[in-house]
Amino acid sequence: MAGTFRSGPILRRGQYQFQFLDFELRAVDPVNSMQIPLEWAFGAGSQAVTFVTRVEAGWYVELAYSYYPALPGFALTPGHAERQPKGLEEAVGLVYKAEDPESGIKGCFECHSTGPVGTRTDGALEPLQAGVQCEACHGPGSAHVAAPERIKPANPGRMSATALNENCGRCHRPPASDPEHIDWNYAWNIRHQPVYLSQSDCFLKSNGRLSCLTCHDAHARLETRADSYNVKCVSCHEPARVCKTNCVDCHMPRVAPQPPLRFTNHWIGVYAPGAALRPVRR
Repeated sequence: MAGTFRSGPILRRGQYQFQFLDFELRAVDPVNSMQIPLEWAFGAGSQAVTFVTRVEAGWYVELAYSYYPALPGFALTPGHAERQPKGLEEAVGLVYKAEDPESGIKGCFECHSTGPVGTRTDGALEPLQAGVQCEACHGPGSAHVAAPERIKPANPGRMSATALNENCGRCHRPPASDPEHIDWNYAWNIRHQPVYLSQSDCFLKSNGRLSCLTCHDAHARLETRADSYNVKCVSCHEPARVCKTNCVDCHMPRVAPQPPLRFTNHWIGVYAPGAALRPVRR
C-alpha cells in the first residue's frame, strides 16, 4: 500500500498546504516549510491508515491527514477536524508523549504490533514485531518450541464467550465495568465492538454460544458480505422469526461517525427507523 501514499496538494484552512510523497509529508505555509518522514502507518487499510512519526525523544506526532481507501485519498484524521491550529507545526498533527499512562501513544503501538513494545536509549519506541502476528493472540511461542509436548500456545478458541470478549477487548476496548458510564449516543463509541456486544441479549442469553469467533474467523480476512452472517443468526433463531433481508442490515446497523468511516453496531437488537446508535429493544 505504500505506493498509494501520494497526493496532490492538500489545502487546510486556506493557508497550510500538504503533499504526501510516498514515505514523506511536505508541509508549507506562507512563511515556513517542513518535511516529515512517514515512520509508522497504523491500520489494516480496510478503513484507514494513520501515520505517526517521532519528533523528538519521548514525543510522537499523529499526522492530521490519514489515507482512506474508500475515497480513495486523504482526509483529516479522526479528532483533528475540530482543532484550530495556530501555526504550521500544529496544523501538521497532534503531538503525544510516548509513555504517558493516560494518553501515551505507546498504547497505539501495543495494539498495532506483536509482543512487548520497548524503548530505545534515544527514546524511540520499538515494537518486537511490526503488525498483528500469531503471537499477539497465542502468546510467545519460545516456550512451546523448547518443550512442545509440555507447553502449548494459548488457544483463545477454548475461552468462554465472556473471557474471549475481554481478551479481544484488550485492543478493541473491553466491556465497561459500569455501562452507565458509557455515552451510548456518542457515535464514535460504536467502533468498540466488545463494549456493544456485551449489551446484546444475543450475547447475554446465549449461554456462551455467541462469541466473537461465532461470526469472525481470526485467521481470515474480515467477511464483508452481510448475507454470510444470516447463517449464524438462524443457528439460534427460528427461521420464521428471521428477517427476509440480511439480518445485520436491521439488527446491527452501520454507523458513520466521520465519512467515509463506517462501523457495525455490535449491540444486536431492534432499532427504530433512522436510529442506529441504541436499540429500542435488545
